[in-house]
Amino acid sequence: MKKVLLPVIALFFSASLMAQTKADSMIKVNVEKHDFGKIKQGVPVTYSFEIKNITNKPVVVSNTWASCGCTTPEKITEPIAPGATAKLKVQYNAAAVAPFNKDVYIQLAGVETPKTVHITGEVLSADAYDTWVKTNGKSKDSKTNN
Repeated sequence: MKKVLLPVIALFFSASLMAQTKADSMIKVNVEKHDFGKIKQGVPVTYSFEIKNITNKPVVVSNTWASCGCTTPEKITEPIAPGATAKLKVQYNAAAVAPFNKDVYIQLAGVETPKTVHITGEVLSADAYDTWVKTNGKSKDSKTNN
């Protein structure tokens, strides 16, 4: 009896795991990773990820959070209608001089594992940034991408 019961239980659990809804089956994000490039220390930057509901039912974003306190995502408060898009605005404070690679998590109601998107870039001191701009002939002081 144990020889039959164990495979049946294993089959049941594997089928239930496969039946769990995944965030990627409910939403599509315009990009998985946004690179701010080189930015000036002390000048916060923002980017808005576009999230599209690819289901035929409203999708509720129950929470958003980041891998550290230097990154702040705004929570999407309204349900996303079928076929509609919403913007998830993410701000990075640019306080520390260093390259950065941060994760932003999007938790959907009824989905166990959150969707993860990423922001990257490099924060330069004001002098280093000014030198970089002079050398490269372009400035990206305005880092708001909506």
